[in-house]
Amino acid sequence: QVQLVESGGGLVQAGGSLRLSCVCSGSIFRVAAMGWYRQAPGKQRELVARITSGGGTNYADFVKGRFAISRDNAKNTVYLQMNSLNAEDTAVYYCGLIGAQVYWGQGTQVTVSS
Repeated sequence: QVQLVESGGGLVQAGGSLRLSCVCSGSIFRVAAMGWYRQAPGKQRELVARITSGGGTNYADFVKGRFAISRDNAKNTVYLQMNSLNAEDTAVYYCGLIGAQVYWGQGTQVTVSS
């Protein structure tokens, strides 16, 4: 059974940085694409960044140049480094494992004060 646990969220001032982590249980991690998604109040969940098992990445236009996704297969962990945060980045951030089905973590709140 796949379990994902996110951490690293919190309150930060505009212009600041946060690093999110997501630890995955199960060996499937090493062969799966992973993604970070976010959901702001009243809005649909949206893709922020995605990384393939081989390390290829793609980003939503609204985070290009500010966020970076990475993974450490030895630690079954995917990261999201977030820089130059602004109030529009406030949301619950979810880690997702993208396989035959999508598995979700419980989410971590990121709040950016302006």
